[in-house]
Amino acid sequence: MSDLDTGDEEAASASSFPWPALPPWHERALAELLAKRSALPHALLFHGPRGIGKHALALHVARGLLCESPMADGLACGACASCRYVAVGAHPDLVRLELLAIDNDTGEMMPVDTIGIERVRGMIDFVQLTSHRQRGKVAVIAPAERMNLPAANALLKTLEEPPPGTYLLLVSDQPGRLPPTVLSRCRKVPLHAPAREAAEAWLAAHGAVDAATILAQAGGAPLAALALANAETQSERRTWLAALARAERLPVLEMASRVELGGREERKQRLARAVEWILAWCADLARVAAGDAPQRNPDFAQALTGLAARVARPALFRYHRAVLEQRALLAHPLQPRLVAESLLLDYRALFTATRTTP
Repeated sequence: MSDLDTGDEEAASASSFPWPALPPWHERALAELLAKRSALPHALLFHGPRGIGKHALALHVARGLLCESPMADGLACGACASCRYVAVGAHPDLVRLELLAIDNDTGEMMPVDTIGIERVRGMIDFVQLTSHRQRGKVAVIAPAERMNLPAANALLKTLEEPPPGTYLLLVSDQPGRLPPTVLSRCRKVPLHAPAREAAEAWLAAHGAVDAATILAQAGGAPLAALALANAETQSERRTWLAALARAERLPVLEMASRVELGGREERKQRLARAVEWILAWCADLARVAAGDAPQRNPDFAQALTGLAARVARPALFRYHRAVLEQRALLAHPLQPRLVAESLLLDYRALFTATRTTP
């Protein structure tokens, strides 16, 4: 058996997974974690806002744990056999459970909505095997909250009693959606967005135009901001926010139909993006109603000011909570257009219903 022959389909196909660069604002956290390798717990939960590079940090911790010639500070050397295997996505002791899975017919990686029990069971079998490179076994699960309940339950025994030399690295934007039994078995690693100046400099270095504006749109999360930087996404955002600004005259059917543009696989993504824009809009409405400036949509400050004077805050808070609940369901089977219609109708009703005293 060669060093790359793991007998595990998902591990052997790791080359299909992209390997992200470590954002500079996580370099210190990486060094601190790897410097304490000997005392590192077997299960870590990296959590924080979406789009700040938590997943990248977890993967670089995994590389450091598997490195055969770590530097004095514990960081990966980048030159040993293990580091070379990681670089080409073929390390036999690293498995990644993400929202990608192997299509049995084509052998290609395909997006999936959840991390199911069969994949978790496969990971459990994987960590029971003897380490090929004698540096332990590492599994990265991201986003961990997208494990379905049977999968999360199947993981509990391994979290409680892992094989020697096993590290389970979980990554989550929404740790509150993880079962308490999973949370209680992990050492939490809270992560935060970088300082605004550092984030803007990083975005500018990556070719983003008007870094300050897109960073505000992303709530200070640089990777999320970079994903918003292209002209098509910005045009679609302006279309949605212009419609929300016309609250009483919001063209519900026209806007809901926009989530069906493109292919079937794009619809949930388009809906998810629209839901994020609605959430950010409502949060800014609440801020303006309280006398503060909008944080996520400063380019629509005038429209937000006009609407904030006409919306009942209790109703706005209830609506915002309902949109958050809907966001939590986006991973499940749904009809994107109908979901969008419902959300937009309820939003319009905030301004067409008789206003009550806040």
